[in-house]
Amino acid sequence: MLIDGEPRRTIWVAGDGWRVEIIDQTRLPHEFAIVALETLEDAARAIEIMQVRGAPLIGATAAYGICLALRADASDTALEAACARLLRTRPTAVNLRWAVEDMRGRLAPLPPEQRPAAAYTRAAAICEEDVAICRAIGDHGLELIRAIAARKPPGEPVRVLTHCNAGWLATIDWGTATAPIYRAQQEGIPVHVWVDETRPRNQGAALTAFELLHQGVPHTVIVDNVGGHLMQHGMVDLCIVGTDRTTRRGDVANKIGTYLKALAAHDNGVPFYVALPSTTIDWTLADGVREIPIEERDPREVTEIAGMTAEGRVATVRLTPEGSPAANYAFDVTPARYVTGLITERGVCPASEEGLAALFPERAAA
Repeated sequence: MLIDGEPRRTIWVAGDGWRVEIIDQTRLPHEFAIVALETLEDAARAIEIMQVRGAPLIGATAAYGICLALRADASDTALEAACARLLRTRPTAVNLRWAVEDMRGRLAPLPPEQRPAAAYTRAAAICEEDVAICRAIGDHGLELIRAIAARKPPGEPVRVLTHCNAGWLATIDWGTATAPIYRAQQEGIPVHVWVDETRPRNQGAALTAFELLHQGVPHTVIVDNVGGHLMQHGMVDLCIVGTDRTTRRGDVANKIGTYLKALAAHDNGVPFYVALPSTTIDWTLADGVREIPIEERDPREVTEIAGMTAEGRVATVRLTPEGSPAANYAFDVTPARYVTGLITERGVCPASEEGLAALFPERAAA
């Protein structure tokens, strides 16, 4: 997608052919900065401190982290150590585990001297596959937006509510929840996006708004608690969110607050869709509420907030009384019964075991 009119991806191999470069998302929206990853630890830390975030991008970064590790040591011991280190970084997003296991399964049978080149080739392929998947999600989700637009007076926008950032900054390109929006823009269908700020890390206000602004998509940033009010007053046509892990029965783990949006949508008859690549489906889990591990992050993400001062300086300030404890649950689970449908690269299906199995019979059988 575009930044200042220039097409960008979120991760790529530098001109030297081995270092990996990323957009440092912790510095957005006030500063656009590119960071080079040179070691396994650089990649692991980038995932942990959320310089990269979003399930597909986490998976791609982990794949390149293995590449960087093997440049230093391509032995069996080093490969296993790299995989173990990366798997410890974030517990909720299933793409991380998928990418690490994919890389390990392809590289372990090779002689050590062949592993580094093979690792870079596979990591690049993972990125290209993700771009194609997200574009396909956009094509299928476009039909939902097109159908709503056909029922509206000419020129009236389709109003989409999002939560967190499931845009191209969370993937390699296109995004998941934003891909239908960008495809609608390309097709000339007017859209307007309600952008949840998404406390505590404000990925909606900082990241979704940033990319929609640069892409030229009309949008309005709202505080998290406004969504229900907008739905009550008929100001939302549909919700589209992303997911970090979806069970085979269609329960969806996504950024904290997603469950509340789904409840509000259900109460007001607003369609609530989840856009996801198939790599985000955890076929080993059935009950998301009980089985998906929920990451708990540093309480300072709740008690402090960063922003730009009137003098143009980025500063962090405290929000809460000194000494007041804070809890920081990063995700919640929306049960499948509140999800209108799942938008995947193979089409839209009900949020159910039968719906997913119909689109991915080979995965369901396995």
